[in-house]
Amino acid sequence: MAFGWIDEQAELRRRAGLVRTLRPRPAHSPLLDLASNDYLGLAHHPAVAEGAAVAARTWGGGSTGSRLVTGTTELHTELERELADFCGFEAALVFSSGYAANLAAVTTLAPHGSLIVSDAGNHASLIDGCRLARGTTQVVGHTDPEGVRKALRTHEGTAVVVSDTVFSVDGDAAPLAELAAACRERGAGLLVDDAHGLGVLGDGGRGAAHAAGLAGADDLVVTVTLSKSLGSQGGAVLGPARVIDHLVNAARTFIFDTGLAPAAAGAALAALRLLRREPERAARARAVAAELHARLTAAGHEAVRPDAAVVSVRAPSPEQAVQWAADCRTAGLAVGCFRPPSVPDGISRLRLTARADLSETQIERAVDVIGETRP
Repeated sequence: MAFGWIDEQAELRRRAGLVRTLRPRPAHSPLLDLASNDYLGLAHHPAVAEGAAVAARTWGGGSTGSRLVTGTTELHTELERELADFCGFEAALVFSSGYAANLAAVTTLAPHGSLIVSDAGNHASLIDGCRLARGTTQVVGHTDPEGVRKALRTHEGTAVVVSDTVFSVDGDAAPLAELAAACRERGAGLLVDDAHGLGVLGDGGRGAAHAAGLAGADDLVVTVTLSKSLGSQGGAVLGPARVIDHLVNAARTFIFDTGLAPAAAGAALAALRLLRREPERAARARAVAAELHARLTAAGHEAVRPDAAVVSVRAPSPEQAVQWAADCRTAGLAVGCFRPPSVPDGISRLRLTARADLSETQIERAVDVIGETRP
């Protein structure tokens, strides 16, 4: 029977407690949301919604084509200019998603004969980029600059080191300064995904590279998403102008993909301008994360100290993690649930988002619910 093997895979997932299901949410939910990636609380901000609405009324519902044909509007180029300026880079290129941006960056910057050194904890989009690239990938230990050095010493040609800046599972940060030093010793490039750093780290939320003093370096390329701190959708690659020009000419997920919808570009631009006006939102997100961690550990939970706005709480098993998250939901709290294969170490977790707009009362309520429903 065609696709008969799918039934076997479904049964294996069921037995392992790894079945995933879609849960459509209403426009306005009564749940306290600590599950989304809306770090700055901007997804529903009136200015951001109005930015999307104005863009849709002006440019239409879709971008109408690929970026190189009809999919680049004046709004796209405006967003790219302001994003590059805000983060401290020479140029930027907007994609339809952060996933597409990562695939583009890795595949175009790791040609045949090159070495890709990839952190073991990298996001799936970076891993898939490594798989699609023509270079050879060597995976090194999590946040291990010395492992990177050893890997680079095995190769004499072109090389690029690939890492998240803030890892999405535990919220721990990569040692960017040490990674940059290791790359410069061998003339390698450094490519980092700042999906969870933009809007949270750096002066006024300018990102992890800015916080590490690396923004604008000619050997650094940064990818970001517009769907987390900026409350919109899409992604971008930031870096030297010659790198961005290369992506325009060589990145398949740019050349052959429909451009980002104008509404998403308008929302992202509005959010970026709002963050410029209200830079304190970044510090508030970090403060909420620190308070969540302190309260959770004080209550006896095994929570990982956050370096940005992600707080993870270890669960005994995949099945218990799912039940814990479901019980939290029943009690009015939405939390993320990370299980294999989404976690590289096989340990299941609740994943909490520390949003800048959370009140002290909401923080206290979240910690109480997690404690009351603990398996």
